[in-house]
Amino acid sequence: MSGTQANNPLHGVTLERMLTELVEHYGWDELGQEIPIRCFQHEPSVASSLKFLRRTPWARERVESLYLHVLRSRRR
Repeated sequence: MSGTQANNPLHGVTLERMLTELVEHYGWDELGQEIPIRCFQHEPSVASSLKFLRRTPWARERVESLYLHVLRSRRR
């Protein structure tokens, strides 16, 4: 059972870490263009964004997808 998550790049990565790395990579302005949600576009903060993302599955999926895209592009 220990190998069940071996190929999952999100295993062990917190939502806060994903968001922080995306903000470092894109900045809030560009992140708000990539994923057009209010918490990224108007007075953004990690705390308010995490609160929204934890309650909103579709938005969290978009963040996870963009994070995976950034990871793949870094490996190239």
